[in-house]
Amino acid sequence: QVISTISAGVIVTARVTLTAYFFALCIGLFTALGQLSRNVVFYNLTTLYVQVVRGVPILVQIFYVAFVLVPLFITVSNNLGAWLANIGLLASVNPLTTISIRDVGFEVRGIIALSISYGAFSSEIWRAGIQSIEKGQVEVALLLGLTRFQAMRFIILPQAIRRVLPPLGNDFIAMLKETSLVSVLGVNEITHLGRKFAAASFMFPETYNTVAFLYLSMTLILSMIVRFMERRLKTRQS
Repeated sequence: QVISTISAGVIVTARVTLTAYFFALCIGLFTALGQLSRNVVFYNLTTLYVQVVRGVPILVQIFYVAFVLVPLFITVSNNLGAWLANIGLLASVNPLTTISIRDVGFEVRGIIALSISYGAFSSEIWRAGIQSIEKGQVEVALLLGLTRFQAMRFIILPQAIRRVLPPLGNDFIAMLKETSLVSVLGVNEITHLGRKFAAASFMFPETYNTVAFLYLSMTLILSMIVRFMERRLKTRQS
């Protein structure tokens, strides 16, 4: 009974992890390019983002995103929709004015928070991977007539991706475990379902043993996949 009840949260946990990490990778790559950019504004903004996010506990970020940033975004969207309607660009009733805070579920808010948080961590991995590529390759690409964007896209990033895959895999495992924090928002992932079941049945040892077993099983499987990738990459490089 314990396993059947809690295992339903595995799907939610997997969905939150995969979705949040996908956006975290995109944010991280964009931020890493910003930190390597010669544009002062872009560099300072991305550096500030990384420093702020890495300096605030993830649990605090989850609360802040869920109860401050998302409501603020909804308010700005409503005001923008009303303004566009007043100047005649949109109808008086449009998606921007009709969206409400209740339309954004807590699972989505948790995904946004984890994406923002791990975007900062993954940016450091991306930046290290890009900087590990010899600068001479960029210079050769520029001499051949490629732009800096083309050199980054066709020469630097393909090599950097192979180098950052193992650390990104370890980051993914860490996020899988961090999804337990979104239980504070009432998201029905493994930890939240376990807490509700234990409170109702008073089967605390059985429940939390099961919760720990499920997380351990998933992390061990992912760890084996990461080690396999590391061996394959080392074989190809040698």
